[in-house]
Amino acid sequence: MSGIMTRNGHPDRAGGSRFGQRIRRRYAQQMAQLPPGAPTRHSMQALFEDLRAAGTDTASALRTIRQLVVERLICLDCNEGATLATITGAMTELAEFALDAACTESSRALDLLHGAPVTPQGTRAELCIVGMGKLGARELNVSSDIDLIYIYDQDGETAGDANGRSRVSNQEYFGKMVRSIFALVGDTTEHGFVFRVDLALRPNGNSGPPVVSLGALEEYFHVQGREWERFAWLKSRVVAPTQAIGSSCAQSLRSIVVPFVFRRYLDYSVFDSLRVLHRQIRDHATKRSAGKPERANDVKLSRGGIREIEFTVQLLQVVRGGQFPELRTRPTLSALQKLARSGLMPQTTADALGRAYIFLRQVEHRIQYLDDQQTHVLPTADADLEWIAQTLGFADSCAFLRELDSHRELVAQEFDALLGGAQKECKGCNGTASTPGASDFDELLAQLSGKFRERVSSWRDHPRVLALREDSRARLARLVLRTSQWVSEGKVTEEAAVRIADWIEPLLRRESYLALLLERPNVHERLLHMLGAARWPARYLLKHPGVIDELAGNAMFEERFDPADFEQELERRRTALQSSGEDDDEALLNLLRRAHHAEVFRILARDVEGRLTVEQVADDLSALAEAVLRITTRWCWDRLKNRHRPDCHFGIIAYGKLGGKELGYGSDLDIVFVYDDDDERAGEVYAALVRKLINWLTVKTGEGDLYEIDTALRPNGNSGLLVTSFNAYSNYQQQRGSNTAWTWEHQAMTRARCVLGDAALQARFDSVREAVIGTERDNVGLREEIVSMRAKVSAAHPVRGERFDVKHSPGAMVDIEFAVQFLVLSQGCRHPELLANAGNIALLLRAQACGLLAAPVGENAAQAYRTLRQIQHRARLNEEPTQVDQADAQSERAAGLALWAAVFETSAAPEPA
Repeated sequence: MSGIMTRNGHPDRAGGSRFGQRIRRRYAQQMAQLPPGAPTRHSMQALFEDLRAAGTDTASALRTIRQLVVERLICLDCNEGATLATITGAMTELAEFALDAACTESSRALDLLHGAPVTPQGTRAELCIVGMGKLGARELNVSSDIDLIYIYDQDGETAGDANGRSRVSNQEYFGKMVRSIFALVGDTTEHGFVFRVDLALRPNGNSGPPVVSLGALEEYFHVQGREWERFAWLKSRVVAPTQAIGSSCAQSLRSIVVPFVFRRYLDYSVFDSLRVLHRQIRDHATKRSAGKPERANDVKLSRGGIREIEFTVQLLQVVRGGQFPELRTRPTLSALQKLARSGLMPQTTADALGRAYIFLRQVEHRIQYLDDQQTHVLPTADADLEWIAQTLGFADSCAFLRELDSHRELVAQEFDALLGGAQKECKGCNGTASTPGASDFDELLAQLSGKFRERVSSWRDHPRVLALREDSRARLARLVLRTSQWVSEGKVTEEAAVRIADWIEPLLRRESYLALLLERPNVHERLLHMLGAARWPARYLLKHPGVIDELAGNAMFEERFDPADFEQELERRRTALQSSGEDDDEALLNLLRRAHHAEVFRILARDVEGRLTVEQVADDLSALAEAVLRITTRWCWDRLKNRHRPDCHFGIIAYGKLGGKELGYGSDLDIVFVYDDDDERAGEVYAALVRKLINWLTVKTGEGDLYEIDTALRPNGNSGLLVTSFNAYSNYQQQRGSNTAWTWEHQAMTRARCVLGDAALQARFDSVREAVIGTERDNVGLREEIVSMRAKVSAAHPVRGERFDVKHSPGAMVDIEFAVQFLVLSQGCRHPELLANAGNIALLLRAQACGLLAAPVGENAAQAYRTLRQIQHRARLNEEPTQVDQADAQSERAAGLALWAAVFETSAAPEPA
């Protein structure tokens, strides 16, 4: 056999296929009717028309085409090394073509008998044939059955025959059509079959009707839809008839299927469902091979087989696809790469699983080439194994089997790593692995101790706990036991255990979070560490519980926020939403919020773990706010109905904490909007943009909000326009005309930055800012105004008692900030190094370096400011007051008072009112 050559010069290895041999003998005269090369829909259609013109009936013509197509694919695969996509693509097109032809034939015959099916609106009712599994994913193999579900759009009645008689319901009409299609495609005749047809995945399985309406399907999903059916519908696709693809029926179907398969939240509850399904498949395979060891080597269902690759991919898709629409892809190989690009799987793992999938599918095809049997079990005959090895390019079967074992071991390890974790029960305090049932509450409490036991005991009669399903109560018990075990081992604190109970109690109705923590012990442990370190993380996690999945990755703690990556990822997700027609305002609002909350949580996790300084936290939170402003502005402009140009000439000027890059968790944004556009419509257009932008940033959706916005620093404050031209802003700040800025506005200008706008606008703003704060002033009058403003701030924030408020007490942060602002406004004209928006600490050091402050007044004040920020930051993280004992901040207070005295020539800062 190895010495025979094909016409293309390749060894003729296809002869080892017994099925191929039978086809060549049976259809020798028709072989030449299929054009050379890979079969296509066009070539199948042409062959079908030729056969029909020669008098062949539809059923026989479809079966003949199937035989010729498969024989061609055997030759292309075994002799010419055709790609997997070539083989599966051709088989998928064959199925789509055959179903379309069967639909045409069946509807023509039924219309003559009963008339067309009609909706209540008087239009023809539509039928959609939904391909599931490999057909839906365009991955059909050569001996696959095809899993189909038949859906029609609306109930109604047919129009009747030519005489108006023989009317039947639409459901009866389409039921007859299903049987007719089955006969044309699935019945076995002298020419064999086109495809084996399986309808078991339809609602209610084999006990359900063969065809259901869209309304009935939607109700079924809501009332009876099971977890395993979500995996089945993941790859669903309307495959026939041709006119139904992209029809309103298909679109309505998609709108029903997507929310059933993909939930809005991270859905870890499907892990157990997939484990059960996988166990059932394994058990079934074991029973089939009992007493028949030759059936044990199944490349699809055995350990490390094709099914485990598919389950690995589909599990991650179903868990994450609700929030990441780019993962909603059907083909396995495509999904692997998208999982890697989304950071849900290492690229090396995705590539290795992809290679294993291709290899296993090619082996599966060769098994089926032998005798056209729907089997995935390696043959036991040595000659057959040798043939498979040779067609795959191996020298012998031993080399082939070694490669097969290597791929299967890798697949099994990845599958076990993903699904094997929660099968190991954590040991209870008594050293056993038993998990008490939800009803055995006293047994559970007996294994706990201390404050954690007291906290959990309050759940005995808690409505949320009592309302849990049995499996969820069992999950909760296992989670409590694991937490208790870690407390006893000293891995986490008792305070952390109590706080996780506080955190999880309001979330018990959202059972997926129980599943997430149970499935991911590393997430559970890291969450406990975070909750034990500070109180504020628990409050944030209660508002945004979905972000805890960010704790799964080890790399998170080593990284810093990257604005470019953040914006690129959001644009990629927006594109994915656009491709599926889901990019409405609400979807984009929620997308922005989820991404923002996740990034804030990453920064918070690094902060609590001590990986970031206070300054780095502020830098990252400020950079995140700027990125959100940029991307939200772009999206709002794209969706602005009255925009007058493709790109907006618009800028945002940040003041306060964002301007000074000192943003904290939950800080609002002090911003001013300007435009640099001479178009006569500009004022109206940019006003509409700003209204939309503020709404997008502040409106509360199901995912929360982004930021509170304060625009009081715009020209003329709250009585001024929401957005002004840059020229008007410049004139106002530079005291041109009768309407000019106040001194306190120039104080704010010392910390202002242009955080959005093109390079030209940013340069113009920098020039205006330097001109404003670098103007020579009457320093006596300036000193009086700033001291007066400080007194007003003190009156508004009185400090009572003997404790030291790190922000508002004399010598505290506000004193230091006012002193820096005076130095900049009074001396910036002589010392340009003070004009940069470098932050209070850097400016104090510069003021000392240029002789404006005697050493070590500047450096002491700089260190004091840093320390006070750290104290304030820790207090807010732990939800504690920002007042400390005088003795705990004695040196910082002294440094602040010394700075005030040096700058304002007084012996002490103003006493609080």
